[in-house]
Amino acid sequence: MDFFSTEVWTSVGLITYYVLVFMRVGSRRVCIAGITPSPDQAWMKQMARNMTMADTGFLCGCRYLLHDRDPKFCPSFDGILQAVGIKAVTLPPRSPNLNAHCERWIRSVKTELLSKMILFGESSLRHCLENYLNHFHAERNHQGKGNVILFPAPEDRIGEMSGDIQTRERLGGLLKFYYRDAA
Repeated sequence: MDFFSTEVWTSVGLITYYVLVFMRVGSRRVCIAGITPSPDQAWMKQMARNMTMADTGFLCGCRYLLHDRDPKFCPSFDGILQAVGIKAVTLPPRSPNLNAHCERWIRSVKTELLSKMILFGESSLRHCLENYLNHFHAERNHQGKGNVILFPAPEDRIGEMSGDIQTRERLGGLLKFYYRDAA
């Protein structure tokens, strides 16, 4: 897991929003846990409770959670994880390559999306990130996983390769997915 920040225009001016991201390294499935302009201790505890909920939490079945030494990861956050059997592993200082998959996802979302958008309000940030997540999971191939799409939509699983090539666009054409129509 990790944080990243982005600037968003609001009615009171430019505000920095912090985005909390979780990733299952084995499957590369990503979950955006929350977005806030001020990640305080109460908010972090709530995010830990949300992610560890029985049967529905993103961290169900996980044994370890890697995070850096950011002071936002308070002891009560780690305590909630420990209470459900998840060991929080704090990474050594100045070692971003130990959390390389999550760091790479953050770099991708920043270069492929956020650096090309002017966001107006938290809702536009949420909308953009939701579209990027859908694109990342169901439409974007992953070189580290054999250059395949990780979680393709059922309608995109066509074995026949003889139909016309179509495109599906997200966010006004910023994100594109090419596929073949069924013959």
